[in-house]
Amino acid sequence: MRAIQVREQGGPEVLELVELADPSPGAGEVVVEVAAAGVNFVDIYRRSGQYKVETPFVSGAEGAGTVSAVGAGVTSVAVGDRVAWAEGSSGSYTSHAVVSASKVVPLPSSVSFELGAAVLLQGITAHYLATSTYPIAPGDWAVVHAGAGGVGLLLTQIVKLRGGHVLATVSTPEKADLARGAGADEVASYSDFVDRARSLTSGAGVPVVYDGVGTTTFDHSLQALRRRGYLVLYGASSGAVREVNPMELQNAGSVFLTRPTMGHYLATREELVSRTTDLFTWIAEGKLSVRIGGQYPLADAAKAQTDLASRATTGKLLLIP
Repeated sequence: MRAIQVREQGGPEVLELVELADPSPGAGEVVVEVAAAGVNFVDIYRRSGQYKVETPFVSGAEGAGTVSAVGAGVTSVAVGDRVAWAEGSSGSYTSHAVVSASKVVPLPSSVSFELGAAVLLQGITAHYLATSTYPIAPGDWAVVHAGAGGVGLLLTQIVKLRGGHVLATVSTPEKADLARGAGADEVASYSDFVDRARSLTSGAGVPVVYDGVGTTTFDHSLQALRRRGYLVLYGASSGAVREVNPMELQNAGSVFLTRPTMGHYLATREELVSRTTDLFTWIAEGKLSVRIGGQYPLADAAKAQTDLASRATTGKLLLIP
C-alpha cells in the first residue's frame, strides 16, 4: 500500500511517500480502502513535534472509504460497508487504513466519501463546542474566530441552528463573504472584534468566544467576554498561548477558560454515533453545508499541510489516495 510516513518529526519535508506492506486487521479492527483523507491542524502538530508521537508513523487521523477486511470479533461492520472515522486509525494518509471498528461510523449513501472525510473531525469539533462545551442558547452571541476556516464555517452554521448569533473574525474581504454565506450575522477583523463584540451586546460582552487561533487572539478574546463568559480555546493555529495567571480570569469578569479535546467529548460509542448522526442528517436535509477548499493527490501531503498552516485556505483540505 502507499502511505505518507513520518520517520522523524520536523517540517513538511519529513512527510514521505512510501510503499508499505498491505495491512491485515487485528481483533476488533477493520481495513478500509481510503477514498479521501482529511487534512487537519492536529496532523501538523504531530508531524512537527508540537505533539510528541512515537516514530515512524503514518500521518493523518480522519478519512472515509470502503471496508475491505474485518478482524476477529467484528460484527458491527461488514466488508463493502461505507464508513468514516476521525480517530482510532493507524493513519489515514494512505491507500489502506487499519481502524478500530468501534471508531468507524456508517456513512449514508446520501453523503459522498469526500464530504464524509471533510466533515467528521471538524464537524464533531464544531458539534461539541456549540452543544456541550458551551451550549448555545437562543439569542446568545458567539465570537467565532477564523470564521472562514473549516471549523469556523461549520461552527457558525451549528450556532445558527441553535438560535444563536455569530460575530465571525476574518482576515480578507473574500473570507468575510464566506463567513456571511455560512450565516454569520456580523464579521470583523482580528484587530477590531473586541469593539464589535461590545457594541453588539450594549457593552456587556459576549457569552462565549470560540478560539482556535491561539496566541494572536487570546488576550483580546478575554476582553470580548461578558461577566462569567466562556473562552473556549480549542486550537492554536497561530501558536500555543502564553501561561495564564488565574487572577487574569477574575479580573476579566470571573470568566471561564477551557481547553477541550475531542476524545473527552467522544467518551462512548453512543456519543460518537449521536454526534455524527446529527451531522449527516443536517447535511442530507440541506441544513449544514460543507466547504471543500482543496483536493490534493497523496504525494502532495506536504503542500496540503503547508497550505493549511498558511491560513490562506478556506474550508476543508483533502488528500485523495
